[in-house]
Amino acid sequence: MSAASTTFRPRRSVLYMPSSNAKALEKAKTLAIDGVILDLEDSVAPDAKPAARDAACAAVASGEYGKRELTIRVNSLGTEWHDADLAAACAAGPDGIVVPKVNSADEVRQLVAAMETAGAPEHTRLWAMVETPEAIFNVRQLAAASDRLAVLVMGTNDLVKELYAEHVPGRGPLLTSLSLALLAARAAGIAILDGVYNDVKNAEGFLAECEQGRQMGFDGKTLIHPGQVEPANEQFAPSEAAVADARGILEAWEAGKGSGVVTYNNKMVENLHVESAERTLSIAEAIAALG
Repeated sequence: MSAASTTFRPRRSVLYMPSSNAKALEKAKTLAIDGVILDLEDSVAPDAKPAARDAACAAVASGEYGKRELTIRVNSLGTEWHDADLAAACAAGPDGIVVPKVNSADEVRQLVAAMETAGAPEHTRLWAMVETPEAIFNVRQLAAASDRLAVLVMGTNDLVKELYAEHVPGRGPLLTSLSLALLAARAAGIAILDGVYNDVKNAEGFLAECEQGRQMGFDGKTLIHPGQVEPANEQFAPSEAAVADARGILEAWEAGKGSGVVTYNNKMVENLHVESAERTLSIAEAIAALG
């Protein structure tokens, strides 16, 4: 099994929580989410941003979120709050710092240099939001710009706005952007999260979009409502049948070594199938380890 697979971290469900809302921060401690984005940007009013910054950093320091991956979304480069947000987040040392509207490899390197200058601990990684046409055109170089960049996060609402597109079932207007970002993430060997689904009362639509994201290859989905957590967890986890097939493939491969041709369920098994099976089992094991 590859080193990458043994260090897999589940990110099936990553929930935005406004850091200005104490009840939301408390609620996040009880949800079966893989990750939390403690938001200082869109969900926080300008006059509430300093207090929200303090609250997000206190949440990271609290140690009360268990195995959930904790990140802080700062305000974007060029805003009046960005520098103070980044400095505070680096001092708090979350698992990740999420930066909106990262448009180029140069901006990734600029952010990483600022994190290092601010003394961010080694475990604090950069998560870059991809949400503009410029970012899509630069996404391959952006994804490979730094070893500290761990995750791309699709900002689909902003992409729809920037493209003058519409939110439609199947996301036809976004498929090119989603696919290019996925290709870039996989080429760079980093994770990538699908964008949010806005209609929190449309359970059927949300499930369909999760299924589409999983089939495309996303690692998980960013969420805006606690009711979306359980379906996302289920959709982005390997099914029992997939886990059983993965074990069967590996057993057949091990048993057939040296025979020239290995089959499982009447299908030929090659190295690529073995690697996929190993990844499936590593994901299932990492999810089980969350408890």
